[in-house]
Amino acid sequence: MRWPSRTLLAAAIAFGTLLPPALAYDFGRPATPDEIKLWDIDVRPDGKGLPDGSGTVAQGKQVFADNCAACHGDNGRDGIKDRLVGGQGTLASDMPIKTVGSFWPYATTLFDYIRRAMPYPTPGSLSVDETYAVAAYILSLNGILPADGKLDKASLSNIKMPNRDGFIPEAEFDPPRPGGKK
Repeated sequence: MRWPSRTLLAAAIAFGTLLPPALAYDFGRPATPDEIKLWDIDVRPDGKGLPDGSGTVAQGKQVFADNCAACHGDNGRDGIKDRLVGGQGTLASDMPIKTVGSFWPYATTLFDYIRRAMPYPTPGSLSVDETYAVAAYILSLNGILPADGKLDKASLSNIKMPNRDGFIPEAEFDPPRPGGKK
C-alpha cells in the first residue's frame, strides 16, 4: 500500500471513529413526564415513595404460592433461591443466615425489591396490592407481622426490623484515611 493510500485509510478510520459519538449527542428525545412516572418507583427507608394500596398476610400467602414458592420454597425456606425466613440471632455466629427477618434493616426495602425485581422471570408484574400482600406474608413468616396483619404505606413505614440498628449510617462512619487522618 502506498503512502497516500495509508494516509487516506487512516483518515477514514479516524473520521469513522470520531463522527458517531459526535452525532450521538442528538440521539433520542427527552422522556415525557408520564414515561418518567412509570420508572420513578423507588421507595426510601422512611417510606417516601410508597404507593397507595394494601395487602394482607392471607392474600400474600396465595400470591406467594402462585409466584414465589417455586424459587423460595413453600414457606420462604428450602427453595432453589435465597432463603427469606429465619436466621434471627445468627448474624454474629460462624454460620450467619441472612434473610429478610434477620438481616434487612428496613421493611420498605422489601416492598421496593419485590416491586422492582420479583417475581422471576416477570419482574414488575405484581400489582401494588399484591406486592403489599407478599411483603406482609414474608414479614409474617419472620414473626415481624401477625398472621392476621395488613400492610399499607403507613403501617409498612412504621415496622421496625430486628436488624434495624445493625447497620452504621454512612454519615456516622468515617473510616481512617492514609496517614491516620479522618
